[in-house]
Amino acid sequence: MPDPTPPNTAPTSSRRLTPRSIAIWVLVALVGATGWGVLALSRGEDISAAWMLAAALGSYAIAYRFYSRFIANRVLKVDKSRATPAERLNNGIDFHPTDRRVLFGHHFAAVAGAGPLVGPVLAAQMGYLPGTIWIVAGVIFAGAVQDMVTLFFSTRRDGRSLGQIARDEIGPFGGAAALIAVFAIMIILLAVLALVIVNALADSPWGVFSIAMTIPIALFMGVYLRLLRPGRVTEVSVIGVALLLLAIISGGWIAESSLAETFTLDAGTLVIWMVVYGFLASVLPVWMLLAPRDYLSTFMKVGTIVLLALGVVIALPTLQMEAVTEFATRGDGPVFAGSMFPFVFITIACGALSGFHSLVSSGTTPKMVQKETQIRMIGYGAMLTESFVAVMAMITACIIDPGLYFAVNSPAGVIGPTVETASQAVANLGFTITPDQLAQAAKDVDEASLLSRTGGAPTFALGMSDIFSSVVGGAGLKAFWYHFAIMFEALFILTTVDAGTRVGRFMLQDMLGNVYKPFRQVSWRPGVWVASAIVVGAWGYFLWVGVHDPLGGINQLFPLFGIANQLLAAVALAVCTTLLVKSGRLKWAWVTAVPLAWDAAVTLTASWQKVFSGDPRVGFFTQRDVYQSAIDEGKVLPPAKTMDDMQTVVTNSTVDGVLSALFAILIIVVIVDAGRVCYNAIRRPESVKLSEVAYTESKIVAPAGLIPTKEEKAEMAAAEENVPAGSGSA
Repeated sequence: MPDPTPPNTAPTSSRRLTPRSIAIWVLVALVGATGWGVLALSRGEDISAAWMLAAALGSYAIAYRFYSRFIANRVLKVDKSRATPAERLNNGIDFHPTDRRVLFGHHFAAVAGAGPLVGPVLAAQMGYLPGTIWIVAGVIFAGAVQDMVTLFFSTRRDGRSLGQIARDEIGPFGGAAALIAVFAIMIILLAVLALVIVNALADSPWGVFSIAMTIPIALFMGVYLRLLRPGRVTEVSVIGVALLLLAIISGGWIAESSLAETFTLDAGTLVIWMVVYGFLASVLPVWMLLAPRDYLSTFMKVGTIVLLALGVVIALPTLQMEAVTEFATRGDGPVFAGSMFPFVFITIACGALSGFHSLVSSGTTPKMVQKETQIRMIGYGAMLTESFVAVMAMITACIIDPGLYFAVNSPAGVIGPTVETASQAVANLGFTITPDQLAQAAKDVDEASLLSRTGGAPTFALGMSDIFSSVVGGAGLKAFWYHFAIMFEALFILTTVDAGTRVGRFMLQDMLGNVYKPFRQVSWRPGVWVASAIVVGAWGYFLWVGVHDPLGGINQLFPLFGIANQLLAAVALAVCTTLLVKSGRLKWAWVTAVPLAWDAAVTLTASWQKVFSGDPRVGFFTQRDVYQSAIDEGKVLPPAKTMDDMQTVVTNSTVDGVLSALFAILIIVVIVDAGRVCYNAIRRPESVKLSEVAYTESKIVAPAGLIPTKEEKAEMAAAEENVPAGSGSA
């Protein structure tokens, strides 16, 4: 079936390459190629982390300028004359045409959660090279492509959720499998992300105060931009950033004042507040809290990462981790078990390829985008930005002493409880660090101990404190920068939870709408409240149990996080490939089919190993058998401390194994059914039916990128002369 866009489609303007621009892009390519050459070919000599920056930034620039442009103009054929659902269905609640700069901030903040900070840190045990290659190549050819294409097709379908698009386009069988898999995985992802935030903010008055203050600041920005000074994005940005910096600085004062106790919350209290906040962020109009808060946090996120990159350029820290460690081939790393393939590509999800992003790209963002031409900047550009965060996380992990890295990231069962046992355990791994050095590292950042601070966040904070203290303040400010980084990570992740809850609400409403049609009206108030309550209740339950039981709740499902996220990406890529074929774009279907084939190979291999591996550190059922045998013999194995804990581990391993197999089967069903639909569409194109909404001409005039072109400036000037104020032109 041909692309249903009318023949009078206005083509996206293009810029011809001039000799000057050709010279610039050749230079950019040479910088990137040189960076990759140094990283890949150097062995046994000191390598500056700045080469990693050069490799990544050069690759990102080439990919955005050429590959994303090719996909937008040739593959998707974005149409600036076509009205988006934000324009056609604008109701000021969920559908709202949002300035591209604000929406870029919302989208980036919504997708950039724990993954780009944590995954690369954990994968560094394999060396800096495998993870860095996957982060950069993965985002260019898979992650950013998935985000942009999903956003495009959802925008063409009134912002439908991924699961519902699968049901509409693939059919009831594969669609039902997609709906079940997507929603179940979504709840797991939200609970895991929320657990990371709780762990970061528990007993931290500085972090709690600073993050709490972003809520009233965001409400003020939302009202300011919609009611007081509409369209004054730059103006409200300056005010918001100033207030944000004040909140961060004040957090440090609060932590040292008599108010510290008020903002020192335990994990259980934080869970309650997070559930309340998640519910409110899901039901309030999107312009009031969610979009401005995400936009505000983007300044914090991107600003900190840019300053960190500048710190790398100034301080020129050396990469101390090997390019490829022995753990990459042996698969017996202390941080996580498993070989480089497939587990590096599972551990590093956000920053390279993340299924969670497809939920945002088919959730909040398509209901707010002003113009189809902005999909490239928001979908592809925001993902490249997140990938850069992942590169910086890899740098922070690889510039610290490898002995300290393994002491921080290895579980207590591996390194023991003291600096002496940790030093010996690290020596057994092939690295050297003395007990005094371990004790001093903790003292430098004002921590009692850094041993077994697993999860990636403390390592990122250590690397960040090393870089910032080398540039500003010296060793005396190392503790300040360390705790600033911990707070920064909590802020980074919280924006994913609030947006994710709203996306989960959309998904549930779409599912329930198949049974009771009023739920399909995403802004129908009873449906909004009921669906939001169910979503926050689901992830809130797992989170509540998890913070009170080290082996229960979301801790039980935590091992599924990486695989579930990548399986979700397989669903998104399968749906996108199907839509490319059905909409008459068969010759371009490789754009999503190739990353789909790779992701399916990685995730299904990982799922197979998790279910059937004979290594108890990898295979869930083997782990179950080991603990069950120990129970039969009356033994207690770590991490269990009692016989009841042993039984819990057996239960957890069984549940994880069953869910791993179930998720893999559901994804196989989706892919096979999608293949059937594609085959039928190729054989009988006249029989294809698309759920794409009819073309409506757009009245909004807005730039495609952050900086308007001369042509766009002329169009906006003409629109301002001919269109009354407040009509929607931007």
